[in-house]
Formats: sequence, C-alpha cells, structure tokens
Amino acid sequence: MEEDHLQNFLSDWLVNHELVHRSLGFDSRGIETLQIKAEDWDSIGVILYVYGYNYLRSQCVYDVAPGGFLGSVYHLTRIQYDIYHPEEICIKVFVSRNNPRIPSVLWIWRSADFQERESYDMLGISYDNHPRLKRILMPESWIGWPLRKDYITPNFYEMQDAL
Repeated sequence: MEEDHLQNFLSDWLVNHELVHRSLGFDSRGIETLQIKAEDWDSIGVILYVYGYNYLRSQCVYDVAPGGFLGSVYHLTRIQYDIYHPEEICIKVFVSRNNPRIPSVLWIWRSADFQERESYDMLGISYDNHPRLKRILMPESWIGWPLRKDYITPNFYEMQDAL
C-alpha cells in the first residue's frame, strides 16, 4: 500500500511540476525505474530526499550503445519504519555522449562523491558543480573514457611509478 502511495505521489508530483518522466518498468525485485531529463534531476533529487530517500545506495553509469547515449543510474533507498523492507526507487538519466552533463547530487547525497568521480573517469560524464571532479582510477594524463563501447584501447601500456 505504501509503495502504491509513493509511486502515485512521485508521479503526480512530477506531472504537477511539468517535469517529464517515463516509467521504465520494474526490475526483478519489484523496484520501479524512472527515466528523467538531466535538467530536472536537481528538482527531483531534492523532492526525493525530502520525501525520505536520504540514502543513495549506489550510482553507476553505462554506455547504452556505441555512438549512443550514456546512462547514469541512481539507486535510492528510504527506510521508514521497517528496516527489513526499505522502499527503493531507481532513477536513470540519459545524456548525449557529445556533451554528457548531469547536475551533481553530491550536495543532496554525500555518498555520490566518489561514485560520480568514478563515472566521470570511466565514461566521461561531467557532473556539474561537483567540487572535486577529476580522475581517480586512471592517470590524469589518460586520454579517453575506457568503459565507452567505442573506446579504442591503446596498443601500449606505460608503467608509471612502478617501483
């Protein structure tokens, strides 16, 4: 019953505020996935936090197809009364690979810090207003985004500071 209330509440709120969204269905655990626009992510993130989704369980990215969109995925959790049955929702934000920009949610969920940095490092999505957005896995001098499907692996590997 509570989940139905949440889905109606969230969907109604998005519609009332003219924020375009689309349901992508439910995963194998019954968690609904919503697709939203990058420019709406700040507003939607704030309302989800205020409604009780104060835990960003994970943030990850993936390359939809070579030359296609990049997707940033957010798994949010709300633990209200029953820690054994938390409410969860998944948000997906798709951006063009030509200029992949999404607002950072670090100011809403502190756990987004290293997750957004890793997403930037591996697929090149810029998280606007992230205070320390820089590579954390690859050297700063690395060219390209290693997890993009159209990435061409260099035919050489240089060991830096191997000693």
